[in-house]
Amino acid sequence: MIPSSTKIIKFGSGVLIFVVASFMAACGSNSSGTPEPPPSNPTLQTVLVSPQNPAIADGGATQAFTATAHYSDGSTSDVTSSVTWSSSNTAVATVNSSGLATSQALAGGVSAGFTAIQAVTSGIKGSSILSVTSHTGNGFAGVFTQHNDVSRTGQNLNETALTTAAVSAAGGFGKKFSQPVDGFIYAQPLYVPNVTIGGAKHNVVYVATENASVYAFDADTSQAALWHADLLDAAHGGGTGDSPTNTSTQNPCTNLIPQIGVTSTPVIDPSTGTIYVESKSTQSGNFFHNLHALDITTGNEKFGGPAAISGTVSGAQFNPLMQTNRPGLLLLNGVIYIAYASDCDNTPYHGWIFAYDAATLTQLGIFNSSPNGGLGGFWMAGTGISADSSGNIFIASGNGDFSTSGNPPTDLGDTLMKLFFTGSSFSLVDYFTPYDQSSLNANDRDLGSGGALLLPDQTGPFPHEVIQVGKEGTIYAVNRDQMTANNEHYCSNACNSDSQIAQELPSEIGGLFSGPAYWNNTVYFWGANDTLVGFPLNNGQLNQTQLMSGNLTLSFPGANPSISANGTTNGILWAIDATNYGEPKSASPGPAVLHAYDATNLSTQLYSSATLAGDQAGSAVKFSVPTIANGKVYIGTQTELDVYGLLP
Repeated sequence: MIPSSTKIIKFGSGVLIFVVASFMAACGSNSSGTPEPPPSNPTLQTVLVSPQNPAIADGGATQAFTATAHYSDGSTSDVTSSVTWSSSNTAVATVNSSGLATSQALAGGVSAGFTAIQAVTSGIKGSSILSVTSHTGNGFAGVFTQHNDVSRTGQNLNETALTTAAVSAAGGFGKKFSQPVDGFIYAQPLYVPNVTIGGAKHNVVYVATENASVYAFDADTSQAALWHADLLDAAHGGGTGDSPTNTSTQNPCTNLIPQIGVTSTPVIDPSTGTIYVESKSTQSGNFFHNLHALDITTGNEKFGGPAAISGTVSGAQFNPLMQTNRPGLLLLNGVIYIAYASDCDNTPYHGWIFAYDAATLTQLGIFNSSPNGGLGGFWMAGTGISADSSGNIFIASGNGDFSTSGNPPTDLGDTLMKLFFTGSSFSLVDYFTPYDQSSLNANDRDLGSGGALLLPDQTGPFPHEVIQVGKEGTIYAVNRDQMTANNEHYCSNACNSDSQIAQELPSEIGGLFSGPAYWNNTVYFWGANDTLVGFPLNNGQLNQTQLMSGNLTLSFPGANPSISANGTTNGILWAIDATNYGEPKSASPGPAVLHAYDATNLSTQLYSSATLAGDQAGSAVKFSVPTIANGKVYIGTQTELDVYGLLP
């Protein structure tokens, strides 16, 4: 007897399917002893192009792409040599029949160009965005997504102007200018170079606000906005009286104040010039969520947008009043993913993920983390949904029901999940749930209060790892290839630790309400009521004995670290002290404070915007993330976008 099993949960619109295949003997048999019939011809479901979103230098650099076909029976095959390859912009890069892309020379002082590398077979297409830059190596092309990449590392490795010496020099770095906006900026600012607007090229920073606005600002000057889009006007699908939701009176909650319009970080496809934005609104007592696709040169809607977000899974219906989109959007292989939690744990709600075709805004699939129970929202303090180049999605849920009797469970509160989207439905490929899940749930100690960080390949027994930290401050390092030893998933038999994962450091840091950052084989955290810390990695293990620590303790919510560096040198860790965000509304907000630290020695602070009165930022917004691009640092506040950089 050779017992083995494959268990996949697929969530489609209103459909929950369990696929369980058991092979009871080498030849295969069913319970009646009749030989199993051979499987029917599987159908092609999706084509995945890898790697996703790489950057190469211009003038003849190459990037090899592969195409993997995924079929209805769960099998895969390498179809790199049989698909039809194409480049959407051959002036930027070409691609041959083997999937090898070659960059062209960028002309006219352009620092970056973009193209979609596409693979098509049997009418099904996969794609990856290739950035070609004038930098050497894997050049900086821009910031198109939350925390810089789909692994959510938060690093920009091609920053040459912001050196540790320049930033630390007295009077050498400070606030350059600010731009007024009409609402709180919870979303991370995004940056695209060489955008032609009004007949002129600009480096552009895109800012979304809780007043349901999106702004395009020149990233280098204080000139007026290049364009401003009101996502609730008629041109963007709005109706008479549409407005952002009021968090004092509509599903009352002070987690996000004073209104909800755009909360999550949008995502940009530079190859098509599109920024995807999720908005929440109300009209005449009704509530709406929409996915907008805006032209980055005009702010106008594209692809017939916006698309109304709705759906049902196993009888659970998406409730637009109760649900709020918190994690940053993910663009992967031509699909937009949007995840939801609630406002202040106000029930009833579920954790939802929606998949939309990036080219048509057609809804492709839905995932619900608690279809037979409740809660299990996706919060992650705004950190984006993570993904690897094999198309796997990683996301952590918060407090909620967990089906201890299910194998696999149907309800997945406080669980780190590995999902795969087949093109029409989500499969739960693997998962890890802490042994104390029931306690986490009962005490509102969400595993998913922080974001999931996918580490670059490591030495040691687990080359592919994901880092997750929740409100308890326990650091979980999990093997992405097989998340738990012997597929134990959840240890419920009188366990007092999670020995089935790669590494667990109980209550090691303050509770995390942010995403970790990675640079130069070090993982950085700034938990609530804790100092900034950096753990070196040794063979994929976080090294506690070589721990670096800063000197400043921040209360809730801690801070989101980001890194700028020139490769492995001049590493600077940037973070925003947003503890003066002014919640509840009766509290008076204070300014956000931008900090810069030597990433190799966290006890060395290079800069603080609190030092000089002229450097003061606008009032703080919690969970805010700095964006570092082309010698400048951009931070969102309650009233303005503040821009810092080297001073004359």
